[in-house]
Amino acid sequence: MELVDKDLRSIQEVRTLIREAKVAQETLATLSQQAIDHIVEVVAKAAYEDRERLAKLANEETGFGIWQDKVMKNAFASKYVYEYIKDMKTVGVVNDDPVKKITEVAVPVGVVAGLVPSTNPTSTVIYKSLIALKAGNSIVFSPHPNALNAIIETVKTIQKAAEAAGAPKGSVSVMSTPTMQGTHELMTNKDTNLILATGGNAMVKAAYSSGTPAIGVGPGNGPAFIERSANIPAAVKCIMDSKTFDNGTICASEQSIVVETVNKEAVKQELIKQGAYFLSESEADKLAKFILRSNGTMNPQIVGRSVQHIAKLAGLTIPADRRVIIAEETHVGPKYPYSREKLAPILAFYTVNNWEEACDLSIQILNGEGAGHTMLIHSENRDIIREFGLKKPVSRLLVNTPGSLGGIGGTTNLVPALTLGCGAVGGSSTSDNIGPENLFNLRRIAYGVRDLADLRAAEGQTTAATCESGASNELIDTLVAQVLARLQ
Repeated sequence: MELVDKDLRSIQEVRTLIREAKVAQETLATLSQQAIDHIVEVVAKAAYEDRERLAKLANEETGFGIWQDKVMKNAFASKYVYEYIKDMKTVGVVNDDPVKKITEVAVPVGVVAGLVPSTNPTSTVIYKSLIALKAGNSIVFSPHPNALNAIIETVKTIQKAAEAAGAPKGSVSVMSTPTMQGTHELMTNKDTNLILATGGNAMVKAAYSSGTPAIGVGPGNGPAFIERSANIPAAVKCIMDSKTFDNGTICASEQSIVVETVNKEAVKQELIKQGAYFLSESEADKLAKFILRSNGTMNPQIVGRSVQHIAKLAGLTIPADRRVIIAEETHVGPKYPYSREKLAPILAFYTVNNWEEACDLSIQILNGEGAGHTMLIHSENRDIIREFGLKKPVSRLLVNTPGSLGGIGGTTNLVPALTLGCGAVGGSSTSDNIGPENLFNLRRIAYGVRDLADLRAAEGQTTAATCESGASNELIDTLVAQVLARLQ
């Protein structure tokens, strides 16, 4: 009975939060660009100033990742995102084209449902709050239960700052009693206008099947191809930096390395030099049995954990100075855990004969899991890079950069974001790095520039009667030119 009561409390709480968010959004929609920008600036500053406390809360509550790296993620979600969005036009007229005679007006989507994962809880809340407010929306968060306290504390920081800057109460809120039934109510409520979902496959599928417009993302499973022309030490450093950042909890991080026969040994030696541990065949089998559960899903005990923690759980002995675990692999598919997404410092290692084989293998890996998300290539050969860009089923092909920070726009000029669209091939509604532009619609004011006679003339359908009824000199000239052209 207690569980039923909790579900009912959660549902009622959501309904109350949505009502308040709807009223708040109606007020937000009346604010000027200057007023919205002030709110966003104050919120970003408050979140940035609280970045360390919130990072430590997330790390302590979930056990995932490295708190120092979570500080960087909070800084990215606040300061870096703010710098990118601060000058965007998101209120009223955002574009006016006097030549085409089209004026575009930003229209907020309304109440946004923000689904938050446990891997990046505080940074995701900061980022989603900023882009929602920037677009004139209110947002209600559904927190992952394993990061509930950290998420609530982050929302409190944002609420206090937003309201002090002039945002109405209810602009940013969070469920304090998260249940599946409550989240279902949040996604399906008639006053929820858009779902912004970041999390596991089940959550994203639920968002898209809710009947409410949704922006969701699928799993990442990015292979990193080190092509023979690559600077091997630099490529390995990128991969090691990326895969160890917050213990691999960013979905754009590398999940496998693909090398060619000609550079295999050089890459292996560099990986070992920079802190990788290559498993023996028996060790790889032992770890594989631990990280893949009987139901075919990854063991959550490995998520965001260090090499030594994972080794201890799996009964392996790995030197204390090793930062990443690598298993040599030849297979791809759901039964082969190293070929799949591992939000931990674990990588698969594949060897091919040439870049064409690497191309085919990468497609196979991505179609197995991670289609539409991210892939990486380390190369100095622009022709091969272009071939990969033309053929890979991903929304981001990152070149000579770390996957985790490159994918979110930290080390690239992509839109800085912690929700990365996977496009139609990945079951997502967009391939964008999600920003404020994805959270408002455009109302277009379009002036007439042609009439029916013009359209008929363009198709050669104008009759003499049409001309006699008052065709313009310009139209008559056009018709004369068409007739003369036929006589030549």
